[in-house]
Amino acid sequence: MTRIAIVYFTESNVTEKIAEAIVSGIKQEDGITVILHRIAGQEIIEGRFENPELFQQLKSCDAILFGSPTYMGSVSAQFKAFADASSEYWQEQEWADKISAGFTTGTGLNGDQSSTLQYMSTLASQHGMLWVNIASSYGVENNKLNRLGCQLGVVSQATNGSVHEVDLATAKYLGRRVAKLTLRLNE
Repeated sequence: MTRIAIVYFTESNVTEKIAEAIVSGIKQEDGITVILHRIAGQEIIEGRFENPELFQQLKSCDAILFGSPTYMGSVSAQFKAFADASSEYWQEQEWADKISAGFTTGTGLNGDQSSTLQYMSTLASQHGMLWVNIASSYGVENNKLNRLGCQLGVVSQATNGSVHEVDLATAKYLGRRVAKLTLRLNE
């Protein structure tokens, strides 16, 4: 059974809506189990993310997707705590050759969300993972995928806690793309 994990943080639940859209895209393919993990405050003890059970689950996954809102041009402190804790698995490259991808949201049309995705892709690269991009041209007039034109991953813009329907469709598209590529890699 192919296993895909999504690890994300959200404060306002907007990033969670993107994660859920990604799950719906993944579930368009058969034979995949999804692990959805929302980083919680109680998992961060004195600034360090601690959840050994999650890291055991991630070791058995074929793909891991990362999600965080963009705060001040990068990932949230909560996601960064998770990323820092993953360094314990870096030395042995326990995530090497797993598929990876990322998603973020912000309130501005260009709130430096691409910096957040660059951070996530660097994290994946450090672990020897294979980064999956959007593979969709810029969506003209807000009616196609990737309306904000970021190729690196899903970028969404939230207004008053709601997510644009094209951003959700882009997330669903990325989920299915990751699922297809993960299944192909596991053949």
